[in-house]
Order: sequence, then C-alpha cells, then structure tokens
Amino acid sequence: MKIYGDSISGNCLKVKWVADSLGLSYDWIETDILAGESRTPAYLAMNPAGQVPAVVLDDGRPLAQSNAIILHLAEGSALIPADTYDRAKMLEWMFWEQYSHEPYVAVARFHVAYLGKAVADLEPRIVERGKAALQRLEDGLADAPFLVGASPSLADVALVAYTRVAHEGGFDLAGYPKVRAWIGRVEQALKIAA
Repeated sequence: MKIYGDSISGNCLKVKWVADSLGLSYDWIETDILAGESRTPAYLAMNPAGQVPAVVLDDGRPLAQSNAIILHLAEGSALIPADTYDRAKMLEWMFWEQYSHEPYVAVARFHVAYLGKAVADLEPRIVERGKAALQRLEDGLADAPFLVGASPSLADVALVAYTRVAHEGGFDLAGYPKVRAWIGRVEQALKIAA
C-alpha cells in the first residue's frame, strides 16, 4: 500500500496512525501541499480531488478522504466497535469532525502556523466555532475515557488529529481538562509521539 500524505496534515496523520496501530505495511509518500504536489497531473489522475491523504491499496485501487481510508483500513479491528449502535456513534463523531471541528480548529491552525497569520486576524467565526467544537468534545468526554466507551475507536483517531495541535491555531486547551486528559490517553493507546 502507498499512502500519499503531508506530515503537517492531521488528516494524513490519521491514516498513518491507523496503519501503524494495525501493523499494516505501507510506503509513505510525502506529498507537500504547500508546494502544490497534490495538484500535479500524475497526482490528479490518481485523486481528482487533489487532496491529501490518498492511498493506493495493494491491489492498485485508489481511495481518498481520511475518514473513508481509516474506516477501510480498520475494518474488522478493535478500532471499530462491534456493537452496531456504538459503531453508529463512532461514525456520528467522525462525520461531525469533518463538518464542525476540522473546518475551524484545523483551518485556524493552518492560517496561524503555516501562513503566518496572527490569531487576532482570524475570522471571528472560525475562532468561535473552534471553541464550540472543543467544548462539544469536553462535554462528550464527561462520562467515558474515549468518545465511544472504554476503548479508543476511529472517532478518537479522527478527532485527536487536530485537537492535539489546536494550540498552534490559538486555541488554549487549559479550559478543557477532559480533552487534555483524553489526548494523552489516545496518544498512549495509539503510540503517538506527544
């Protein structure tokens, strides 16, 4: 398997972490989005959306979108709950991550850490919704160590990717103690370097 990813991208790291956690063999192909490497004709022939991550499976089929990739890779593993309701809750968190978390927390991080924008110059809506997303996570962790029960699932992988670096976008995690503790648990469970 080939994983095309940019190491600065939480979406790409999700795929790497799942592959590593499951002991899957792969070649990591660093694809620098800031240099336009996901927009070359060869890359666009594989992934017409021109985004990272993308994988080419052992049988040659390509697959894009981080959450679709990790769902495919983790099928049949402990990262996907066996209970159908718990599996649906995992997917609920994963869909929410791409719609209500990543567009704010990750976008703020990209603008501040990689484009050099001051936090004060971010669109106020991005900051407001990023804080709301972090509070939703804090609330979601009130009764369990992970987002779906007592062990990590793909929901945790999906959401830890950008939450653990939210400070790089100006979000202070000091006000989210459950989130901070959860980050440590997920990093430990998946053997992610802090």
